[in-house]
Amino acid sequence: MADKSTESEAPAEAATDSPTGAPEQPNPTLPEGFTELDRRAIDTARVLAMDAVQKTGNGHPGTAMSLAPLAYLLFQKHLKHDPSEPNWVARDRFVLSPGHTALTLYTELYFSGYGLELDDLKALRTWGSRTPGHPEVGHTTGVETTTGPLGQGVGNAVGMAMAARRERGIWDPTTDPSADSLFDHTIWAIASDGDMEEGISGEASSLAGTQQLGNLVVVYDDNKISIEDDTTVAFTEDVGKRYEAYGWHVQHVADGEDLASLDAALTAAKAETGRPSLIVMRTVLAWPAPNKQNTGAAHGSALGDDEVAATKEILGFDPAQTFEVADEVIAHTRKVIERGQAARAEWQPRFDAWRSANADQAALFDRMTTRTLPEGWADALPTFDADPKGMATRKASGAVLAAIYPALPELWGGSADLAESNNPAVEGEPSFLPSVHQTKMWSGGPYGRTLHFGIREHAMGSIMNGIALHGGTRVYGGTFLTFSDYMRPAVRLAALMQLPVTYVWTHDSIGLGEDGPTHQPIEHLAALRAIIGLDVVRPADANETAVAWRTILEHDDRPAGIILSRQNLPIVDRAEFGSAEGTAKGAYVLAEASSGTPEVILMSTGSEVQIAVAAREQLEAAGTPTRVVSIPCQEWFAEQDQAYRDEVFPPSVKARVSIEAAIAMGWRDFVGDAGRIIGLDHYGASAPYTKLYEEFGLAAEAVVAAARESIQAASAGTGLSAGGDVVGGLHTQRTGDQK
Repeated sequence: MADKSTESEAPAEAATDSPTGAPEQPNPTLPEGFTELDRRAIDTARVLAMDAVQKTGNGHPGTAMSLAPLAYLLFQKHLKHDPSEPNWVARDRFVLSPGHTALTLYTELYFSGYGLELDDLKALRTWGSRTPGHPEVGHTTGVETTTGPLGQGVGNAVGMAMAARRERGIWDPTTDPSADSLFDHTIWAIASDGDMEEGISGEASSLAGTQQLGNLVVVYDDNKISIEDDTTVAFTEDVGKRYEAYGWHVQHVADGEDLASLDAALTAAKAETGRPSLIVMRTVLAWPAPNKQNTGAAHGSALGDDEVAATKEILGFDPAQTFEVADEVIAHTRKVIERGQAARAEWQPRFDAWRSANADQAALFDRMTTRTLPEGWADALPTFDADPKGMATRKASGAVLAAIYPALPELWGGSADLAESNNPAVEGEPSFLPSVHQTKMWSGGPYGRTLHFGIREHAMGSIMNGIALHGGTRVYGGTFLTFSDYMRPAVRLAALMQLPVTYVWTHDSIGLGEDGPTHQPIEHLAALRAIIGLDVVRPADANETAVAWRTILEHDDRPAGIILSRQNLPIVDRAEFGSAEGTAKGAYVLAEASSGTPEVILMSTGSEVQIAVAAREQLEAAGTPTRVVSIPCQEWFAEQDQAYRDEVFPPSVKARVSIEAAIAMGWRDFVGDAGRIIGLDHYGASAPYTKLYEEFGLAAEAVVAAARESIQAASAGTGLSAGGDVVGGLHTQRTGDQK
């Protein structure tokens, strides 16, 4: 879109700080169209914040009090929304990154008519209420994302802004990018000092500047107070200058109570469509509480009866009343419903005309907004011929993406600067980039499909969440498995929000070889499996990889991580072994015992399945009927009925061995008391992967020995051996003994 902004910065003069560090409070002016009734509504929001926290006995009143003017101005004037149709596709999005000030959002949802009522505010932070301690998407109507861990909301907002641009490019590609589209809208976000301190916000904001996201406006609540009181003890940089360096349009509002100046800044920010906008707004925490304003005590604790009463007197409210809302105030604030309906009514004929004129895009719109996959899309999935030399599953994943891209225009993604390693980029697909930032290697445009997150794994995770929250596209992002640690808070939130994002985590084990222990994941599979609601998928060959991608995309209610190898893995001959279709069930019989009834079951995932197959050959040759089970996804297997689980793991077969180049945690449930677990309880080393597997005992011979030990234990009914699990091909060893 065209840059409609002026270069005028700072609609208000810089604040003059008082001896306490708080800005002096002038008599604020009201924006055009506002009356004293609007001011009364803002003060009502402050009173409700105090009363709600006081009633429940805990919470965060201070920020909700000082943010009341901004939040009210946004919801009543600047936010394009219709409370009677909360999912209107053309609505603006609002992200409250400091989720601790949930009352800021809950009060405006109550004022605006999203379904919250006064009793909901009274039930703040209580069992079964619609007003939990931090906002939760899907739980409370009008909440666009789950926030709480600071900085995540900023990343979500950046992702939403990116998704909005991409979706416009999918649905309305013929409209000139410099002209308005009926799918255009603004992403508004509030960020706090804590958000700005967390590194994730800087990562995401840096990318937003590079992407020139002119549809993104962030208001930074610069109150300089946190739980440890004055932020000067830890946070002193000029945030506005930092964002100018990121390439943002930056304005300053000296006093968050000055609605006229704040209104002018919001208007200017929305007009700036060539860059993301930051408004640095100075506020006084808990204004106008006479004794606790501008203190850490007001950040996360009830103000106390005396302070609440004194503040109500200052605001002209009856100290004896609680949750006081004048009828004329709520009637006035709920007029936003009429304004929202009018805006949607004006938009609807334009949308109807677009639908009539663009049948293909309209069909795609309907499919994407319901996250419905097209008929026959899976027919494009490749199959791979058996090959003992094999293929790295990361390479197979790239081939799968290239094959299904034409059928799934909603699918897009990239990596944290690891395209050559993760194989997420499809050849010939344009990059999602402003024209000024295209390179010889990566060309594209504002609506491109290949994402470049830069070396920003944590931001990548939260941006992907924002993309998924915004609409119907399906996004994926890649990095090395060991760096999933950098992403973990965002991954956990994706699971909590049940978002269908996909993580392409490659270099899955010590099998990556020479890069050494810093890059070789050991504990990561267990740590990721511990995240409730995350599917952890580790395919054993190229065909399992294809079925894994299909199954991941068929799920629209959860995130998934697909764990891929750097080294080549044999492509299993499916004429001899079980069908890769078993991948979709999480575990399946890859190789059956020669007698049909196994004496021992070998189970494995990913890179180590070939070791189990080789061990089976030795055991069968020695007369021991042996079954091999591939377990690409424990979570999918847990969803199968008991009959299928017993079919794969007959309860009568107690002798079992698991093999995975990772810590043993989680495998005892599969192998049972008589079983043996072959894994690692130490870090890796720098050497060719074949040498590492040999030195650490991850070999067929170790599996055979463990199988015989398990058979003996199962026969004797002795359960766990005194020596413990078999780890690294030897009995348990410590990190210092690994070489």
